[in-house]
Amino acid sequence: MNIPQHRKVIDRLDAQIVRVLNERTKHVLAIGEIKLKAGEEIYAPHRERAVLQRLCRLNQGPMTDDQLRAVYREIMSSALALEKSMTIAYLGPEATFTHQAAIRRFGSSLRYSAQKTIADVFTEVSKNRADYGVVPVENSTEGVVTHTLDMFVDSDLKVVSQIVLPVQQCLLSNARRAQIKKLFAHPQSLAQCRGWVQNHLPRVEIIETSSNARSAELAAREKYTAAIAGILAAEKYGLRVLERDIQDNAANATRFLVLGRQCSPPTGQDRTSLMISITDKVGALHSALASFRRYRINMTKIESRPSKRKAWEYFFFIDCDGHVEDRQVANAIRVLGEHCNFVKVLGSYPNAE
Repeated sequence: MNIPQHRKVIDRLDAQIVRVLNERTKHVLAIGEIKLKAGEEIYAPHRERAVLQRLCRLNQGPMTDDQLRAVYREIMSSALALEKSMTIAYLGPEATFTHQAAIRRFGSSLRYSAQKTIADVFTEVSKNRADYGVVPVENSTEGVVTHTLDMFVDSDLKVVSQIVLPVQQCLLSNARRAQIKKLFAHPQSLAQCRGWVQNHLPRVEIIETSSNARSAELAAREKYTAAIAGILAAEKYGLRVLERDIQDNAANATRFLVLGRQCSPPTGQDRTSLMISITDKVGALHSALASFRRYRINMTKIESRPSKRKAWEYFFFIDCDGHVEDRQVANAIRVLGEHCNFVKVLGSYPNAE
């Protein structure tokens, strides 16, 4: 076939795709009406995961699975926007990695609301000014975001989904690398790239900022400066990407939590997050955690945080495999409650993509 013939086939296929996409959307909207009448949440991460997994099993190329998921992310996003005017609150400002994670999960068709603090994200969702919230909870290099954990102590919000975003730190500037005199960087981003900076920009003045987006904004204003930030920030502030992947750990990733009001149903591949408080006595934590071993539940994480209510009193945040509706997990939580002052289920949600 020659080029005109290929284009004629593409035009015919495009017409079919438009028709089928609109037909698909009509069914999605019908489901949305049924959900709204029943008082159910429109966003269903368990269903979304199942659809994407099924599509990848059907995929025979040449599109990669990641490319196919990206296309369907926008198809789902546009359908969500038609079903309900949804707002996603996230830890801002615009063009941060949290913003990038939110778009990766919800697509570009919804309304996004940047918040100044993690507490503000929780408030927006709890007061129904936002449908969902996105906050960082841990980085594979720098560890947990303690403020996110602390917010769960007094919040009734649930973790309904998680996003694991590979973090690609970049050097952004409109100057040549040899001309750079100042480097703007958020402390955590700088920590993730410290080795690279010491090796490649040893004489540059480093100025810490409040966010990656702020770093990019300042670098765009001043001559002979650069920023450590992501691709989204480069696009927003009109900066060139001088170097990609400058993070010291190639496997650098950040985990984000999606906050909502209702837990997701089981998918068969789930994670449950808990918060517990134990009595202050010898062996209390060991006795409490024994329930996970008893019911053969894989505990994937535990973090302690001061309660801030009483000296030397701690909360423990636990992640484990399984869903709170699974029999073994439910039994483990029941036994856990016998050894704790209280047990709070923060959410059960599909495990990482």
